[in-house]
Amino acid sequence: MYRVPDQTGRTIVVTGASGGIGKEVATRLAGAGAHVILAVRNPEKGEQALTDIRAEHHDARVEMRLIDTADLASVRRFAAEVDDNYDHIDALVNNAGVMAPPKWMVTVDGFEMQMGTNFLGPFALTNLLLPALLRSEAPRVSTMSSVAAWMGVMRFDDLDSVGHYIPMVAYGQTKLADYYLASHLAETSRRLGWRLISNAAHPGLSNTNITRTGRYLGKSMPNKSYMGNVPFLPIQEADRGAEPMLFAVADPAAENGGYYGPNGKLELTGIVSPARVTKRMADSDAAARLWAVAEKLTGTALPQPTPAS
Repeated sequence: MYRVPDQTGRTIVVTGASGGIGKEVATRLAGAGAHVILAVRNPEKGEQALTDIRAEHHDARVEMRLIDTADLASVRRFAAEVDDNYDHIDALVNNAGVMAPPKWMVTVDGFEMQMGTNFLGPFALTNLLLPALLRSEAPRVSTMSSVAAWMGVMRFDDLDSVGHYIPMVAYGQTKLADYYLASHLAETSRRLGWRLISNAAHPGLSNTNITRTGRYLGKSMPNKSYMGNVPFLPIQEADRGAEPMLFAVADPAAENGGYYGPNGKLELTGIVSPARVTKRMADSDAAARLWAVAEKLTGTALPQPTPAS
């Protein structure tokens, strides 16, 4: 199992930290000495996560704050709270997301549910927290993508999948968008001479709640992930699935612009390794175009004036 390096003195925001990969990431970062802010949508689940983390690590420095990445007003409130309470933060883990709702749904801001929750909310949060991040000596933004990004196609004429909604196609588009968020921010950091590391990770195929929460939105959820019922695909538990993200956000060897995932067959399971980047994922022009579109849609942008490195 991957051993997280000492994180003493670092303050790290983890979105979607009440369960699955996010909770595992938060738990292990707290165990390594970080002060972890659990950014969660559901307060009851957030309180349970706090209890569980403190039970495992009695001296853990953890707190909970509410955010719904499907609601830009909630994102702004959360960012304002963090800015009011902390001189700086050292890392942001963009982990919260939803996967493949069976029907086309929209956020409170009118975006397709996956596009709003998985990309536009995290995009806005990243921009809003960048001033606090850039006050850190060694800031990082680590964003969760997916193997589904390999199949993602950015439909700039229909980002909200209004014309033709296919759940996993829409999901793949948002995970490609998440990779673009990470890669364009990494290029921006290089160009402006920031100390910021921006990278991405994917968990392979992991048995977590995201593989059923989207599919069963508005319904009673089964206890098992539906992915676990596909016998020909290898699957791993959340402790393994969290390790690429833990490497991305915490390891000294993680690079600006890096992408990390499992090293096994189809990158579905295994130990942390550099992940495959397809030609479409490497399209820097598309990433820049999406960034510009997302700025308009969210009303957020890179901090101005540009902070000194």
